[in-house]
Amino acid sequence: MCTAATYKKNNFYFGRTLDYEFSYGDKVTIIPRNYPLKFRFKGEMKNHYAIIGMAHIALNYPLYYDAMNEKGLCMAGLNFVGNACYHEEDSDKDNICQFEFIPWILAQCQNVNDVRVLLQKMNMVNIPFSSNLPLAQLHWLIADKNEAITVEIVKEGIHVYDNTVGVLTNNPPFPYQMQALNNYLHLSPKNPVNLFSAELDLKCYSRGMGALGLPGDLSSQSRFIRVAFVKMNSKSGENEYEELSQFFHILNSVDQQRGCCEVKDNEFEITLYTSCMNADRGIYYYTTYDNHQISGVNMFNEDLNKVDLISFELFYGEHINMHN
Repeated sequence: MCTAATYKKNNFYFGRTLDYEFSYGDKVTIIPRNYPLKFRFKGEMKNHYAIIGMAHIALNYPLYYDAMNEKGLCMAGLNFVGNACYHEEDSDKDNICQFEFIPWILAQCQNVNDVRVLLQKMNMVNIPFSSNLPLAQLHWLIADKNEAITVEIVKEGIHVYDNTVGVLTNNPPFPYQMQALNNYLHLSPKNPVNLFSAELDLKCYSRGMGALGLPGDLSSQSRFIRVAFVKMNSKSGENEYEELSQFFHILNSVDQQRGCCEVKDNEFEITLYTSCMNADRGIYYYTTYDNHQISGVNMFNEDLNKVDLISFELFYGEHINMHN
């Protein structure tokens, strides 16, 4: 269970929560421009845009959960179990494996419009990375500073939806998530007025009653509604750190706490990490479940013309600033 969102003030931000019961040993990973990207059906791409994101590295290949490229295009894959459907090889299409999708897009697209063009001739094939890493059933949020789309690959083919709210969770399919927003059009950050009856003297007895009915559970549909409401009504200060802090507050509204979502006996889904990419500056920020202090990696502080992967172990363990 995961949640992804965009946010734009003076800078453009993109990020997600990754909610699962265990980690594969993830690292902030940079693909430099000259790292040879190998694709199962499309050969080797020796020169491409640099990419930074969170990945599990297997056999020197970064399996990205979310990432951005040096042009400011961002992308995240989220669970779409039961609906995602990949296909057999099609000789008339660009055949791309699910685990190659993020590098395939970010290596060569500058913006969402480029992505739309590439998707017209793409076919996602049903081949896993390895026998130990089966196919992940996903759909994707892809965004630049001007627009966002949701990409869902189902039995009928590739569906591309304009994502005007800039939010994505898991099931149900994206059109149903957007349709559900209509059930909450009465929500407001302002206190409500009495529309119940002019004959009754009804008053607000608490702040925040304009949001009565906002879902608070951990289901994907409820998280979509909650983050959409928080994001669309968010206000932040003008500098980057204030914007950054606000973005983390948006995604923190759907944090998964250990013990609240049991997936097996005594195994619980938690928010393993929360990411926030400043797509204008090429900085990948993150927090982890056990470390709420924001850490960051600036891709432009590295040699992006290298041929080898650049990766950073995550900072774990709570970091506390003591006053005395």
